[in-house]
Amino acid sequence: MSNTRSGGLLRIREGGHARVTYVELFFDLVFVFAVTQLSHGLIAHPSLLGVAETGLLLMAVWWAWIYTAWVTNWLDPERPPVRIMLFVVMAAGMVLAMSIPTAFEGRGLLFALAYVSIQVGRSLFTAWSARRDEGLRLNFLRITAWLMVSGVLWIAGGLMHDGLRLACWAAAIAIEYASPAVGFWTPGLGRSRTADWTVEGAHLAERCALFTIIALGESILVMGATAAGLEWTPVVVLSFASAFVASLAMWWIYFSFTAEAASEAISHSDDPGRVARIAYTYSHLLPVAGIIVAAVGDEWVIHHPVGHADPKISAALIGGPLLFLLGGVLFKKAVFRIWSPSRGAGMAALLLLIPVSAVVSPIVLSLLTTGVLVLVGAWESLAIRRRGHQLRG
Repeated sequence: MSNTRSGGLLRIREGGHARVTYVELFFDLVFVFAVTQLSHGLIAHPSLLGVAETGLLLMAVWWAWIYTAWVTNWLDPERPPVRIMLFVVMAAGMVLAMSIPTAFEGRGLLFALAYVSIQVGRSLFTAWSARRDEGLRLNFLRITAWLMVSGVLWIAGGLMHDGLRLACWAAAIAIEYASPAVGFWTPGLGRSRTADWTVEGAHLAERCALFTIIALGESILVMGATAAGLEWTPVVVLSFASAFVASLAMWWIYFSFTAEAASEAISHSDDPGRVARIAYTYSHLLPVAGIIVAAVGDEWVIHHPVGHADPKISAALIGGPLLFLLGGVLFKKAVFRIWSPSRGAGMAALLLLIPVSAVVSPIVLSLLTTGVLVLVGAWESLAIRRRGHQLRG
């Protein structure tokens, strides 16, 4: 892609950091609401079916958000047409978020129509905006073709019920998640190559970091609102403290050396588009999912801190941090081409807590999983400090 404004709507790339604009931050507020809806939906439907449905809806919400983050990596949000496009997507996003609680019931078609309009409409707008940049224009025409195919399944699922809706939507999301991996190959339009994508790594890193903060903010809202409505007994206060420290630890782990160094590593990569696609488009969903699941577990523990931890509480308390650390491991591998020993050890420790979870109370299990996260954060901080001393030496 060229470094000038094609059609006046593309960002100017002159080697500087493409900053995140205020309109992008405003846009994210819709997804604060969407994440809240997802966590409340999982709390209300803690069955395996509820987990599958919430997971699928999370994948759709993430896909709508991350595609917009990619678009604003290329388009300039300060230009009025781009800003208006973002406002329109926000409006459709509000409809999508409001439909989440009953997406598998009465508002399935509304959810599908909102989602498809976001994906297809934004991609067509981007193709039009890049009409003077042939490579970028063709890329978004290919993307649009794939989204229109999956859109048929989304809408068909919205017209169906129960298992058929879930099957149609699962097929639709599978198509969309597979499409970047095959270069959006489209008959007559060919294949997109990540080597041709001009990516501003710092912008994508900052955007995804902000979405992670959205998820962490939701976890704090959940634990705060839950604790505020209960009598502050010592065990409730301890449960809240454990959940709060766990959120701090996840922030600590995420915003250690990795978050800032990633943008630098991407900018110096031979194929920054490929690295960004794996690290941000795919891998980054796992930490977000982990934070949401952990928040659900925190809510349950604050409500029921004593007694035996039932399977759903154990799964949330262990599974949330496990997903969070797994995402971090895959992210580091994609960006830095190394495996993270601290996060790998943390995952192993969490797996060892599975048999323990059957014989301890929810508050004890919460303290144990929080302890694992704190140790991982401390390990990474010490490793960074040691690396800094070596460089100065």
